[in-house]
Amino acid sequence: MKLAWIDLRGLDDPKAVAEEAVHVGVHGLLSDDPTLLNVLPPSVRRVGLAGFGTPESQFAELCDAADLVVRDHREIADWSATQVPGFETELGAYVVVDNHTSLETACASASRFGWTVIEFTDPTKIPLEIVLAAADKSEGHTITVVRDIEEAEIVLGVLERGSDGVVFAPRGIGDAGDLVRLTHADSPHMQLEELEVRRIVHVGLGDRVCVDTCSHFGEDEGILVGSYSYGMILACSETHPLPYMPTRPFRVNAGALHSYTVGPDNRTRYLSELRAGSELLAVRTNGETRRVVVGRAKMETRPMLQIDAKSSSGTAVNLLVQDDWHVRVLGPQAEVNNVTELRPGDRIAGSTLTEPRHVGYAVREFLLEQ
Repeated sequence: MKLAWIDLRGLDDPKAVAEEAVHVGVHGLLSDDPTLLNVLPPSVRRVGLAGFGTPESQFAELCDAADLVVRDHREIADWSATQVPGFETELGAYVVVDNHTSLETACASASRFGWTVIEFTDPTKIPLEIVLAAADKSEGHTITVVRDIEEAEIVLGVLERGSDGVVFAPRGIGDAGDLVRLTHADSPHMQLEELEVRRIVHVGLGDRVCVDTCSHFGEDEGILVGSYSYGMILACSETHPLPYMPTRPFRVNAGALHSYTVGPDNRTRYLSELRAGSELLAVRTNGETRRVVVGRAKMETRPMLQIDAKSSSGTAVNLLVQDDWHVRVLGPQAEVNNVTELRPGDRIAGSTLTEPRHVGYAVREFLLEQ
């Protein structure tokens, strides 16, 4: 889980912002005011900031009020310290990266300290990439200062793993909630199951959709697709070798345009609705998922093949795909199955969902699909 911190410095009403932030579940509140830190609830991490030139008396007050004090790196004499002498307060470093020397300091701090808060003056994310690479095997936490929610989303994904957290000064009501939702946006685990193929039928021409994403799929990874909202089949990416053409590891030849697929937040989408910039869940046969961004959706008329399957509980699953050997679905153990070679009794991987859908959202109502 990523960490969401709110910077209370310079706000007109920091107590009101702190109250909202605690209510929505932020992980930390940062301030250079020990009086404010003293009134914050213990349910949130109280982070004191001691900038360059902070008097020792104020530093001591911050240590007394805070759970963690991040001190300007130029004021830290002992880089092996994890706690402030005489206090139970953790010690971290605050580094402003504006040149090569300060970048090296940030790399060293992120590798040694339990907590390093870094403010980058460079708008590019190359310096952050360097820090994350340097601290890759460190057990410490790197918190990056961001200027808005959009930058927070980028920072949390740099080098795939991203910064351990972000600290942000809100501009208005609701910003804290947006930040918390962003840091909680972990991709869910999906419970896949074996489906038994019951029938294969050649149905003639139809419009199928190839989904080209901005990501490289793994060999055991694809997207869930199906005609019914209650059940879907794991359609394989074109990561595996094909005759007569190169592999396209970013693509899933997914199915007919009416088919459902699964996106973030447990919402289904029709394949016909996908556009450049849409988000989907890439799903592995072990149930792990991740968000992927659609680069384009390509629709073309092709001969179609109907796959009818059932789950062990009797849920009917249907998928119409292009009637071609190179279109594939995955098996329970990541076996690659060419759809034209499927036969009744074969086992394939899929998922049965418990709720019917209305405009993609799970709803509690009667719904019959056939």
